Amino acid sequence: MSRVAVVTGGASGMGESTCHELGRRGFKVGVVDMNEDAAQRVTDDLRAAGCTAMAIGADVTDSRAVDQGFAKVRGELGPVSALVTSAGVFEYSPFLDISDDAWARIIDVNLTGTFYSCRAALPDMIDAKWGRIVMISSSSAQRGSPFAAHYAASKGAVITLTKSLAREYAEYGITVNNIPPSGIETPMQHQSQAAGYLPPNEQIAGNIPLGRLGTGADIAAAVGFLCSEEAAFITGQVLGVNGGAVM
Repeated sequence: MSRVAVVTGGASGMGESTCHELGRRGFKVGVVDMNEDAAQRVTDDLRAAGCTAMAIGADVTDSRAVDQGFAKVRGELGPVSALVTSAGVFEYSPFLDISDDAWARIIDVNLTGTFYSCRAALPDMIDAKWGRIVMISSSSAQRGSPFAAHYAASKGAVITLTKSLAREYAEYGITVNNIPPSGIETPMQHQSQAAGYLPPNEQIAGNIPLGRLGTGADIAAAVGFLCSEEAAFITGQVLGVNGGAVM
């Protein structure tokens, strides 16, 4: 019986690539996204490729919706063995212009949504004495991010959450790791470029030692490895997938 993976934010960008990578590796995949139509599109693509998958429309900031979504996955696909928390939002703003609502929204999606998702998945992993959690953070958490302090703070907290859960649940055979991407071409990056906050791709690539932007597939490959049996002795780690931009 194949294992079950849940990917939050699975309907686009790095999350979508991760769904396909885990499906290719034999996982049954629960595609969780607040855009249920997009989650269904990814699910249809996975099924067309011969994978078992289902779509869950859920806002990760709603604890009841998260719990209900995981219950649906559990009922249709089986207990959750792997979780990838890719759901996230980004916003540029000068620090003194960050409103209470903007701060709360970034924290709610990026940090609290990750908390709700981990809390929903862990009981299955504890029962099975096996589990894989990979949290997606950001290089902003490692080096800071001017005009996005709230985003960087939320992702820094996700890194410390990773390390805390890794220590707490190691005795159950559960590994918890973190990937902070940088220089990855995503819809979120395109939005930032359109708003004038990021330079063109060629200029970004010029600051990356490997000389190119990364892709969702680059992140997904690392996630796939961390969710594998071969990664059983890796936990509490921050694995930068960034072409050498952060060392």
